[in-house]
Amino acid sequence: MTSIAQETESGVRGGAGRSIRPRWRETVVGYLFIMPVVLGLLGFTLGPMVASLYLSFTKFPLLRSPEWVGLKNYVDMFTKERYFWQAVKVTVTYAVTAVPLGLIGSFTLALLLNQKVKGIALFRTSFYMPTIVPAVASAVLWGWLLNPDYGLVNAILLKLGLPTSRFLGDPSSALPSLVLMSLWGVGGGMIVYLAGLQGIPESLYEAAKIDGANELQLFWNITVPMMTPTIFFNLVMGLIGSFQYFTAAFLLTAGGPLFSTYFYNLMLYERAFKWLQMGMASAMAWFLLVVVLLLTLVVFRSSSMWVYYETEVR
Repeated sequence: MTSIAQETESGVRGGAGRSIRPRWRETVVGYLFIMPVVLGLLGFTLGPMVASLYLSFTKFPLLRSPEWVGLKNYVDMFTKERYFWQAVKVTVTYAVTAVPLGLIGSFTLALLLNQKVKGIALFRTSFYMPTIVPAVASAVLWGWLLNPDYGLVNAILLKLGLPTSRFLGDPSSALPSLVLMSLWGVGGGMIVYLAGLQGIPESLYEAAKIDGANELQLFWNITVPMMTPTIFFNLVMGLIGSFQYFTAAFLLTAGGPLFSTYFYNLMLYERAFKWLQMGMASAMAWFLLVVVLLLTLVVFRSSSMWVYYETEVR
């Protein structure tokens, strides 16, 4: 009996050893697979972020070693930077106008393209295509279209007998023109909304129709509440993207005319790569990060009052 028990115990130990080895190998293989991502995150994201945080407390003209100045960059940013508040004003104005228009435009487009009609896939593809066009190419294209002298938009307005505009060449219309240009990319949000619309159970609409609900009541009492998580997602992404607006203003207006399109990111870029004030640029970047983070947290906190999450009934 003793020998049988010993053999059984040794067999169990051997089986446990054999089962542990594959698990250990799977763990090592898993870590090897995620290692490139982890190293990339540390080397190209977290590392530069920590370095920029340190540089924000220094005077760093790029051609010389950083010199520690404490909070001087942050104080000077609010008090001595001549166009700082103008850049903040332009960026906030753009965000307040472009984000709601983008949400409404993409949601409306998704509602129209959620119909079961022949050839709807072609229309969906056509409206989504502008979002995959590179930002530089889109900016150059719109620069030609809105050219006040030979642009296609003014040519069409002339043919229709309507007054023309200088668009990006006029301080009063330059920022609104950039806002309208941003609607060129509503196809990205449209795809997300379309996925959300197609995820709404048909049984909800059928039950409401049996109770006598009309189309408007179906929209306000079923479609909108069920779409609030999708609206919330697009709101957060649009808010973050609007505070990072740069490409079109840099290529088409360079902040003009008369600083009417002088975005915050454009000012940050000039401080870093035109005037070589890397310390000040790092301080501006961290200020922008804090502002975007706080605004995102406010939106997240407010979501409990208007975002509806469907709960599974058991």
